[in-house]
Amino acid sequence: MKRIGFISIICLWVFLSGCKTSRESMSSGKANTKALREFVASMQEQALDFHTFSARLNVDLKMSGKSVSSRVEMKLVKDSVLQLSVQPFLGIEIFRLQLTPDSLKALDRMNRRYVAEGYSSLKRQIPIDFNFYNLQALFINRLFLPGEQEVADNFLYDHFQLTREGFITRLHTEDRMDIRYLFEADSEEKLLSTNITEPGGVYTLQWKYSDFQPISTDSDLFPRKMDVSLLKEEARQGGMTLYYSRLQLDKSLNVDFPISAKYTRVSLEQILKLLIPNS
Repeated sequence: MKRIGFISIICLWVFLSGCKTSRESMSSGKANTKALREFVASMQEQALDFHTFSARLNVDLKMSGKSVSSRVEMKLVKDSVLQLSVQPFLGIEIFRLQLTPDSLKALDRMNRRYVAEGYSSLKRQIPIDFNFYNLQALFINRLFLPGEQEVADNFLYDHFQLTREGFITRLHTEDRMDIRYLFEADSEEKLLSTNITEPGGVYTLQWKYSDFQPISTDSDLFPRKMDVSLLKEEARQGGMTLYYSRLQLDKSLNVDFPISAKYTRVSLEQILKLLIPNS
């Protein structure tokens, strides 16, 4: 649970602090019969192409029987920095999270504290392959390999195993810690869900995509709704729903992260102990 719990916390922690016709994934009436390499290559070709990505997210969080909703501003410089700003009241920021390939920063304005840490010490505590690029892929509906920056070369395609059931194609892989990754796609090679399951098979982080719409007149489809669930033996323990709006590609973004001298620095370990007892 500790490994899969950490991935969940990175996705959920930020939210604890505070006229196109849509196209749902449907069977096209014809099952996909492409072989593994051709299928993966086609998914990669359809993936969203951008340098910067920004969006407004309306987030509904449900944990321990409680529901919280908030607006979140998302900024992403591809392969460089992901920033999430929680703004529940009239655009007033109460929490900011910034992730890069080698570090994490978090600003808790309500409690006047911040975190600034590299991943090296964290990986010694929780030696997982899941990385910044993999988290980025979850937010932008992309296939990924645990520990890799991108699935770009033919030889990487062979890290997946392909199975099919009706109109659904499933791609399976594992990392060196035996965490299992399952990606489901439709007959048009759109990624419908990503499932990350710990070695014991008890806990799963499930990320589902729906309400596919084009961002612009000439862009590929992008899911405007993402459902994130933490499952225990397939029973939902909690999660969040992300609704994307005001999507923009390749616009200039300000991703500065100023920290007031009045704020107290705390460790990520201190935060995790509050959020995950016995972590």
